[in-house]
Order: sequence, then structure tokens, then C-alpha cells
Amino acid sequence: MNYHQYYPVDVINGPGTRCTLFVAGCVHECPGCYNKSTWRLNSGMPFTPAVEDRIIADLRDIRIHRQGLTLSGGDPLHPQNLPAVLHLVRRVREECPGKDIWVWTGYTLAELNDAQRQLTALINVLIDGKFIQELRDPALIWRGSSNQVVHHLR
Repeated sequence: MNYHQYYPVDVINGPGTRCTLFVAGCVHECPGCYNKSTWRLNSGMPFTPAVEDRIIADLRDIRIHRQGLTLSGGDPLHPQNLPAVLHLVRRVREECPGKDIWVWTGYTLAELNDAQRQLTALINVLIDGKFIQELRDPALIWRGSSNQVVHHLR
């Protein structure tokens, strides 16, 4: 998996102070997407064990309390991203108790395959659905267009 950006301290992409990872690769290619640079799977930088270790360390850092981890992109549920994202999410669950995990995806909950459902079984919040420019609403919280749904899973 590749990623484009990692923010160890983020207050924009979910509630509270968080760690946020923007992964590479998106099949949806929504017109009007604010993050087109993340669409190509081979763009960005390799997501290495060192990057994963840093995320875990940042989530555990008591100097700056983080509420949790945000995964966005690109699309964390892209089939080629799933193994690395699932590994990271399992580590967060095991090594960072009490941290919530939010995931943004262009897939809808109903469209998810079994592998993607394995991941959603471990996260707290899924924001699903493609961004649709005609349904854009800047007043919405945590989503860009009114078709997208915030699912509180746990």
C-alpha cells in the first residue's frame, strides 16, 4: 500500500485530536473530489512497518492525547489497500485500547464484500458513499455530499 499524507496531530478529519492517514488508490474517481492526487495506487510513498509503528506510537503518546485514528484517501477499502489497512486497524485495537477508528470510503455499506466487512467489524465509524458534486453541501459534518452516510458501527 502507498499513502500520501500522515498527520500525527489532526483536528479536522473526525472528532477530537487524531492521527490521520491518507492512503493512495481510489476506483471511484468522483468528479469534484478534493483529493484527486490520491487516486492512483502507485502514487505517494510506501506504507512501511516504520510508518505503521509511528502511527501506533503517536496514538499511545501521552503528551498529546489522541482520540483515535482516521483513515481516508484515496480509499482505505480499495481491495489492494485492505491487507495493510486491516493489519493497522488490528494493531490499533490491540495496542491502543480506547482509541476510536473512523474510515471514509466511496463504497456504500451495502456494496462491501466479505474482506471489507472484516475491516468494518473493527472500526467505530464508517462514512460511506461516493462524493456527488450535485449533492455537495458545505453545511454537512464529516461528509461532502448529502448521499454520504455516517454509520456509527460500535
